[in-house]
Amino acid sequence: MDKEVTCDCKKKHRDDAEYTKLIHRLNRIEGQVRGVKAMVEDERYCIDILTQVSAIQSAFNAFNKELLSNHIKTCVVEDIKNGNEEVVDELCKTFQKLMK
Repeated sequence: MDKEVTCDCKKKHRDDAEYTKLIHRLNRIEGQVRGVKAMVEDERYCIDILTQVSAIQSAFNAFNKELLSNHIKTCVVEDIKNGNEEVVDELCKTFQKLMK
């Protein structure tokens, strides 16, 4: 029996340009991860794999920067304009998580 899954999470509509840019970044990262998996399966040298993993981490960092920048310019600004200053605390917590 299928159960309907509902989400009470916040949502954000992204314009086509932002959506496309983020999806392209994620598709590249997904390809890189598949490449690393293939390297492990092919018993490639550890340093070569670590180098590729480092590239994936850099790609995720670039994704996070893009997403965070868009979030600040849209969601945070809009919430502050609407009097919701709690969004600043949420943003500070997010920075703390990202900077671990």
